Amino acid sequence: MSKSTPFEGHKLSFLQDPEQVALYLEESYADGGEELFQLALRDVAKAQDGGVKGVAAAAGLNRENLYRALSKGGNPQSKTIQKVLGALGIEVQMHFVPKVTA
Repeated sequence: MSKSTPFEGHKLSFLQDPEQVALYLEESYADGGEELFQLALRDVAKAQDGGVKGVAAAAGLNRENLYRALSKGGNPQSKTIQKVLGALGIEVQMHFVPKVTA
């Protein structure tokens, strides 16, 4: 009998593709702001080889602190987010959006 993979693993497997990661994080922020983005970033970290522990090491962060920062009630500093994104190979880009006048 073959070994099965937990559903969580299947759900997150697409998050190992850097292009999918970037799209997932972008949409999460657009749809739910900082809170949803933070939880999405946790999903991405979990999906990587080595999980959150591996991402924390690559980002030069303490694993426990990263878990706490990316938890539902966490409040990560922007430098923590930048380090995690850097470890994932993701870069933040901004663009001008003109104001719509009524």
